[in-house]
Amino acid sequence: MANGLKVLVVDDSAFARTRVRRRLLNDPAIGDVETAPDGVSALRKLIEYEPDVVTLDVQMPRMDGLQALSEIMATAPTPVVMVSGLTDGDSETTIRALELGAVDFFLKPDTSTPEGKAALDRLADIVKQAATVTLSKMASTDEAVMRAAMENQLNAAASQPRSYRRSLNMDCLAVIASSTGGPKALSVVVPQLPADRSTGYLFVQHMPPGFTKSLAERLNRSSALEIREAEDGDKLEAGVGLMAPGGYHMKVDSRGIIRLDEGPTIHGVRPAADLTMQSAAKLYGRNTITAVLTGMGVDGRDGVKAIKAAGGSSVVEHESTCAVYGMPRAVAEAGLADRIVPLDKVSGILTKYMDERAKQPIGAVS
Repeated sequence: MANGLKVLVVDDSAFARTRVRRRLLNDPAIGDVETAPDGVSALRKLIEYEPDVVTLDVQMPRMDGLQALSEIMATAPTPVVMVSGLTDGDSETTIRALELGAVDFFLKPDTSTPEGKAALDRLADIVKQAATVTLSKMASTDEAVMRAAMENQLNAAASQPRSYRRSLNMDCLAVIASSTGGPKALSVVVPQLPADRSTGYLFVQHMPPGFTKSLAERLNRSSALEIREAEDGDKLEAGVGLMAPGGYHMKVDSRGIIRLDEGPTIHGVRPAADLTMQSAAKLYGRNTITAVLTGMGVDGRDGVKAIKAAGGSSVVEHESTCAVYGMPRAVAEAGLADRIVPLDKVSGILTKYMDERAKQPIGAVS
């Protein structure tokens, strides 16, 4: 784009609109920025202005961010970055927006601090990344299909009470990693994962603190698995999925106990999937399996390498359904992907791997 990106900033605060517009225009890749005070005005400008990216405040009068997002996707699909506050309501709404098609989100900084003012610079990077996303490549969530898949899993799980399933010796440990576009991808994969296998699950999604808990709760409601944000001291259990909390690396120790830490970022992120995968491979060896879904960067590549070296198996999401073909590409180009499949096939491959490992169980984690 010779003249730079066109961005539409939607926020009910005139101060916020001015501040964000000024910061975005400081980036040479961004050529023009228009603003709108609410979702209703944004929809009018969307048609006239034809922006490359929209930043959309979650909380607005007349038409909130979620309603505006739905209208944008229905009338003029455009990459959308949600702008969210750190409240339970905002985080829940933001996760829902990501499931509905928002590309990414930006956490409103406290601009009274130097760190907060500097954080605004990251919004330009998020906007530029969003502009590279082809919305038609993002796998849609067919609610009827997902509901049927979840009901099938729940019916299968009902034949074995949860208390019994959780006492099973774990034959397999599955690690699933994702970043940009991940909440939507997980909403497709997770409802199809089996809870009636002797498999424990670890999830690593790149998100800041406060949002991973909302994501885990939403996934828990749509899955036969028991999914929750991990806490230090949690133990691996069959049929249970533990999600790395935003801001913390998640590892598993030699006894199958979850350990969280605030060590240095890896590839610029914390949690980092590499660390989770490497610790999982050390404990479960060939009975470790992994899936790497949509996301920017290379996190997961070194972790998959450790899993493969231990005899485990991997599947990565195919470029055709990735919001951002970064993390899966890194694994595939390193020759570490056993299978490369569209998003709706990932859970089936993981289930196949589980069944193969169940024939040669490794026994209980002591």
